[in-house]
Amino acid sequence: MNKILVTGGCGYIGVHTIVDLVQNGYDVISVDNNSRSSAAILAGAEQIIGKKIKNYTVDLCNLIDTETIFAENKDIIGIIHFAAYKAVGESVENPLLYFENNLTSLVNILKCAEKFNIPNFVFSSSCTVYGNPEVIPVTEETPQQPAESPYGATKQMGEVIVIDTVKSNQLQAILLRYFNPVGAHPSNLIGEIPMGKPANLVPAITQTAIGKLPTMQVWGTDYPTRDGSCVRDYIHICDIAHAHTLALNFLIDKKNTVNPEIFNLGTGDGYTVLEVIHAFEKTSGVKLNYTVGPRRPGDVVAIYANNNKAKNELGWIPAYNLDDMMSSAWNWELKLKNVASQNI
Repeated sequence: MNKILVTGGCGYIGVHTIVDLVQNGYDVISVDNNSRSSAAILAGAEQIIGKKIKNYTVDLCNLIDTETIFAENKDIIGIIHFAAYKAVGESVENPLLYFENNLTSLVNILKCAEKFNIPNFVFSSSCTVYGNPEVIPVTEETPQQPAESPYGATKQMGEVIVIDTVKSNQLQAILLRYFNPVGAHPSNLIGEIPMGKPANLVPAITQTAIGKLPTMQVWGTDYPTRDGSCVRDYIHICDIAHAHTLALNFLIDKKNTVNPEIFNLGTGDGYTVLEVIHAFEKTSGVKLNYTVGPRRPGDVVAIYANNNKAKNELGWIPAYNLDDMMSSAWNWELKLKNVASQNI
């Protein structure tokens, strides 16, 4: 009785979390419609854990198809819900797509949790719920400002949906607000595979360095920060993945005192975009071709975490530093180049 459903299991965070869950004794099934991912990434995860991963190719916006997963797996004891669109820029351009996909899928998975009596639920939230915070680092109690993008709004609304839902049933939930996941698994068997032109900083850096992109753009250098570029809290993907396992353990062991519990997942250190670029250049030995452009709609000025609650209550200690993040991201990009002919 330790089966966990991971939604968005073929995604970047989802596949790393599947590996961490299995390595910590859980039986995992995945669901992903693969509209923004490739099921081929599961082969790398299977190589790491030494077993097959059952993946349902289902759109969670279809409630009937989603219910089929639960009907076939009546022993699910927990859900980790990642499945969502996540590109800030795209959400600004097409907000209705984001509201429909991210919120409908969440409502449907919660309907199934209620119908099939699933006791534990971990929601993939984001630091975007804080908007442009007046004080940093942010704690879990930091007042939320208006979201800077429709993507951020879907995370704010998603949290409200979970908070209100658990008031009316027995579901125990955790909201994990993570900052900027980067890097790849140290095995170099799984990592991030952006669909199309990457919207996130580190894939843009590595794809420019490898030659997939001719140049990359730094969006704004006139912010009130150390060097004028935005400040973010970058966290290694394996640290993020392990936090989900710890969160699930926390719920199963009934350690939560409120419902839902909320945890920030970040290193507690803020780095500017230019500092990340320089860290990459140092670890890879590659000089990056980048240009400076105007500010990008939807970007906040600066945000990084106070992670004391996750450390103290979950026992979560980030193990990787910025150089580790950059080197693992670069090694993964080199791996992708070497296996491009296999169409991973």
